[in-house]
Amino acid sequence: MESWAIEVAQAALVLGLAPGLVGVVRWLKARLQSRRGAPPWQPYYELRKLFGKEVVVSRNASWLFRLAPYVVFASTAAAACLVPALAVERPLDGVGDLLVVVYLLLLATVFLALAGLDPGSAFGGMGSSREMTVAALAEPTVALAIFALALSAGSTNLGQIVARTLGDPAAALSPGHLLAFAALFIVMLAESGRLPVDNPGTHLELTMIHEAMVLEYSGRYLALIEWAAALKLLLFFALLGNLFVPWGVAVAAEPGALALALASLVVKLAVIAIVVALLETRVAKLRLFRVPELLSVSFVLALLAVTSSFLAR
Repeated sequence: MESWAIEVAQAALVLGLAPGLVGVVRWLKARLQSRRGAPPWQPYYELRKLFGKEVVVSRNASWLFRLAPYVVFASTAAAACLVPALAVERPLDGVGDLLVVVYLLLLATVFLALAGLDPGSAFGGMGSSREMTVAALAEPTVALAIFALALSAGSTNLGQIVARTLGDPAAALSPGHLLAFAALFIVMLAESGRLPVDNPGTHLELTMIHEAMVLEYSGRYLALIEWAAALKLLLFFALLGNLFVPWGVAVAAEPGALALALASLVVKLAVIAIVVALLETRVAKLRLFRVPELLSVSFVLALLAVTSSFLAR
């Protein structure tokens, strides 16, 4: 019962922190650009407002359009709950591993792309086409990057990968780990719709990917999709923080260890948020036909990470 209580607390923490993480990144970008910006808790107000608004659905939309937000949110939340955010040993470790997380993310991507196509709008179709192009290169890279860590751990279970790195701190500085970190960081920018792949702060039809697919949504449907997007961002931040720099993750269900794990998670999320905000302030959006080139680089890095980890065994 104690382990399940920790699991539920971790799931609630992930769901609760996700909108705030997006708000922190926005606030940091505004400060770096000499703007006041909205407060970090602004996304919570936006979600509350959207949940209270009326839903407007296109006449051309089918049942798939109405179902997609729930599938996107549920699959992303399930994937986020499988990532070791606070503790290593959890009851859900036996339910899902690296492959389950990747396929849950892919399920959300596919349903969101189908929802973008369903109303028959030009923008939705364009965004869905671009999203599937990105996903075709990004999802295999996620699997390969984490598989490089799984080779040294001898398991695809995320908790065991964290425990293996904690037991051998020198492995975190190995070439395989560093290459995998670089590959996963690039994929994080693409999968979460950040610069230089996508611009989360624009609605220009020539540049948007994620926004084009959700343009027809409103009310609670849009709230669920935006919440799922925030969860996805936190999921990748947690993967980068806890898989590659696992110090602070609790290995025992003790109050002191869990408090340290919470503080460690917050610090890691803040550091990665600062890096992302700095990057988005300094770089411009890539042209669309250059995005596959960037993702191909990340795939090659992940492949080199797997090769390095295999040779180092």
